[in-house]
Amino acid sequence: MSTVARQKMALVVHPDLTMLSKYQALLTGAQFSTVVARDIPTALLAITQHYFEVAIISSQLGESGDGWPLAGVFHLVFPKSFASVIVPGADLLNLQTAINNGVQEIFEEDRAPEAVVSAILTAAAPSTVATPRSRSRLQ
Repeated sequence: MSTVARQKMALVVHPDLTMLSKYQALLTGAQFSTVVARDIPTALLAITQHYFEVAIISSQLGESGDGWPLAGVFHLVFPKSFASVIVPGADLLNLQTAINNGVQEIFEEDRAPEAVVSAILTAAAPSTVATPRSRSRLQ
């Protein structure tokens, strides 16, 4: 019986179509199937339909700060997945909010999408450190 490899999935939630397109292209190039959303209801629908390994969520979707609760829901539904939030400025309040919502990384909105995706892929990659094997053999 063969095992079918499941496609890695990424969720990108941002109100700007240009940014959505850039993130989608970069994640597709990194072998992710990407679901994009511009608002909270569409993102919640996607969360109920797919299993995501990575999320990039804008902190400002309709109103200032309304992306944070969505990031918290993402973390609760997918606790082993990598959640990141794009913020207008990385201040102490944003860092505290990120911790409270289980977000692993925040990025300032003026950071290039290429740098954001590269940092996420590096941080979300499974550990390649080999565990030492026991030298004793069972007989």
